[in-house]
This record gives sequence, C-alpha cells and structure tokens, in this order.
Amino acid sequence: MRAGGAVHRRIDGRLVIATHNLGKLREMRELLMPYGIEAVSAGELGLAEPEETGKSFAENARIKACAAAAAADLPAFADDSGLAVDALDGNPGIYSARWAGLDKDFRRAMQTVENELRARGALAPEQRKAHFVSALCVAWPDGHVEAFEAQVDGTLVWPPRGDRGFGYDPMFLPDGHSRTFGEMTAEEKHGLPPKGRGLSHRARAFLKLAEACLGAR
Repeated sequence: MRAGGAVHRRIDGRLVIATHNLGKLREMRELLMPYGIEAVSAGELGLAEPEETGKSFAENARIKACAAAAAADLPAFADDSGLAVDALDGNPGIYSARWAGLDKDFRRAMQTVENELRARGALAPEQRKAHFVSALCVAWPDGHVEAFEAQVDGTLVWPPRGDRGFGYDPMFLPDGHSRTFGEMTAEEKHGLPPKGRGLSHRARAFLKLAEACLGAR
C-alpha cells in the first residue's frame, strides 16, 4: 500500500484483469464499468497463470498483477480472495480455490468445509464463523503497485442456499442478512453506492481502490 500522504497513481484507459476465473472476471468488470475503464482479461489475451507462491492474499494478488502487467505491457488488476473459517484455523484461506480441485468443483469444496466443521463438532452458528477476504492489486509495467484489502464477516450454513454468485457463496451468510451470497443478486452482493451497499469483500476492497486510483465517477 502507499505510505500515508503518498500520491496514488490514477488508472486510465485499458486495463488487464489478471484472472481466468469467469465468475471473478464478471464481478470485476461490473465494478469497473461505471468508471469507463476498458477491461480485457488475462484469459482473453492468452496470458499464462503464474504460480501463486505467496503466503497471503496480498502477496498472491501482487504476483498475479505484476505478471500480467509485464506480459501485456499494460496496467493489470488482480484479486486474490478466499474463505477463512475460524473453526478451521483460517482454512481454506489462500488455498480456497485449490480445495475445489483442478475441475473447480466448489460443491465438493463446500462439502469438504462442512465435513471438516462436523469433524470438529462445529454445528452451532456461533461455532461456524467465517470471513471472506479480498486483496486487490494494480500493477503497472514500470513496477509501480497499488494494493488494497478488505473482508466481510459471516456464518456458514448447511445445506448451501442459492445458485447465484460463485465459489463458496451459497454457504456464506453475511452478518446482518437473512440470505446467503448465493441467494443475492449481483447488485445486492457487490453493487456500489448509491444503488448498492458495497457489501462483499471484493466491493469493499474496490471502494478503497476507487477512492485512491479512479476518482469520482
């Protein structure tokens, strides 16, 4: 992140979204749309996915953004996000996608989380607290980096509810709400003010990024 009082760099023109995840790509494009940013994905450019060797969401977001910026010679925007479950010592955490396997089967991943919770006797809502974390990073070809992070707290429910969103959304009930992320519309989940409330972890991190690097809409 920029040091206090430092000047942030503004994002203008074309931007690479450093992801091959279609659900994540859709959300990021929706977040960027009001700012008039032309976004092309790493998948559309045929860019390789770098190995995520970081020990935190922020480190992995930086790896992905820097790799895409260097390969495309354009500013690149990356997100690294995941589900951290208190009763599972913060797992799956940065390995959230890996729990879904090579075939990205998040139904199986959610079942694995549930199995682990049951194995630890975590059946009551107060034993099933979790949070989604999103680390966003924008990197430029010259090496300049801007980074932002946010989270949303909630409780895991079983069985999963809803077929919207992606990943672990159907089992995540955000605090203060009666519907899971999987039951919410895109605008309810990550819509930005004034229409939305910037509820999701990714929306909250994006609001920080937008204030620093995108200016007023």
